[in-house]
Formats: sequence, C-alpha cells, structure tokens
Amino acid sequence: MALSPELVGFVKEGLARGVARDEISGVLIKAGWPTDQVGRAMAMYAETPFAIPVPRPVTTASMRDALLHVLMFFTLLVSCWNFGSLVFEFIDRAFPDPAMRNSYTYGSTLEAIRWDLSSLIVAFPLFLVLSWRVSLAIRRDPTKRASKTRRSLTYIMVFVGALTLIGDVITLVYNFLGGELSTRFVLKVLTVAVIAGTVTLYYLADLRSEDKEPQT
Repeated sequence: MALSPELVGFVKEGLARGVARDEISGVLIKAGWPTDQVGRAMAMYAETPFAIPVPRPVTTASMRDALLHVLMFFTLLVSCWNFGSLVFEFIDRAFPDPAMRNSYTYGSTLEAIRWDLSSLIVAFPLFLVLSWRVSLAIRRDPTKRASKTRRSLTYIMVFVGALTLIGDVITLVYNFLGGELSTRFVLKVLTVAVIAGTVTLYYLADLRSEDKEPQT
C-alpha cells in the first residue's frame, strides 16, 4: 500500500526542523498512524547528518527481478507439494488402510516416489540458488527488498499458506467429529501443517522486516 503524502511530508518537515526521529514516530503513532506506515515513512530518509533530510534511493524493479521472484516462489511451491506428497507415500506404506489395500500397488507407489524425488532434486536446489541470487541483489541494493513485485508475491504465499492451514484444521475437526481419526490421517494433517506453517511464518516475518523499508 502506498504511503500517504501527508505522512511522508510530515516526516520530512519534522526531520528538516531537527526533531528527533523517536519524537516524530511517537507523535505520529499517538495520533493514530499505523506503526508499519510510520516506520516505512521514516525509512524513506537516511540517517545522514545534513541540513535537509536526505532521501534514500528508490529502485524500480526490473523484469529480470520479477522473473527471479516468480521462479523462486514457483520452485518453492513445487518443492513443498512434492515433499508433502513424498511424506504421504511413506505414511501410506507404514500405515496402510485395509479398506484401500487393493487400490495401491507396489509399482505405482515406487513411481509416485520416483516422481516426487525427481521434482525435489530439480526444484529445491533451484529454489536455493534463486533465493541466494535474490538475497545477494538485496544486499547490494537494500531498496529492492521493498519492491512491489516481491511484496505482492510474498502476500500471495502467506495467503496460500494461511488457506492451507485453515483447510487443514477444518479437515481435522471434521474427521474428529465423525470419529474417523486414524494414525495415517493425523500424520498427514501434521505434515501439511508443518509445511504450510513453516512457509507462512517465514514470509510473515519477512513482511514485517519489509515494512521498515520504503516501498518502490
């Protein structure tokens, strides 16, 4: 979300008059401005001693940056999906369902495991490489951390993770109320919760840190 021109102007005017940053932040928050917006407005000006406030450089994300972010999030989704599928296969083998014993064959299970492993072998290292490239670009130019492309995709990941967790809990409660809980089912629910929860918490923390930076 773009910052209010009034907020940015107030911060600039306060810094120009020599008012301490803590005092400016405090009075804005007391007036009702959201803490994250105040932090972002303050971060738009460098803490460099000068007669007037010094704005930080603003970088417009390039198509190359957007492509890197899209590929990074896509490979993460592929990695999570296939890792979960792989764990499911092992759970099914360890705790077979008697009612569905004839529905699975040893060969089909091996094919599913081979596919999941192949996807992980390709997608997860690629995700690590892309993450490293993105992190390196951000270290070189910190303003890229708050690019609209990165924030939009991060919010999408948080949204997908939150929906997955909600659906996971609903499924657990539904089966609990129906008296259909089994070891294999609980293990699968926990697997989904761990994967989705880890991704969601990681990107939520990332968003909180981004809120301290100026948006592009």
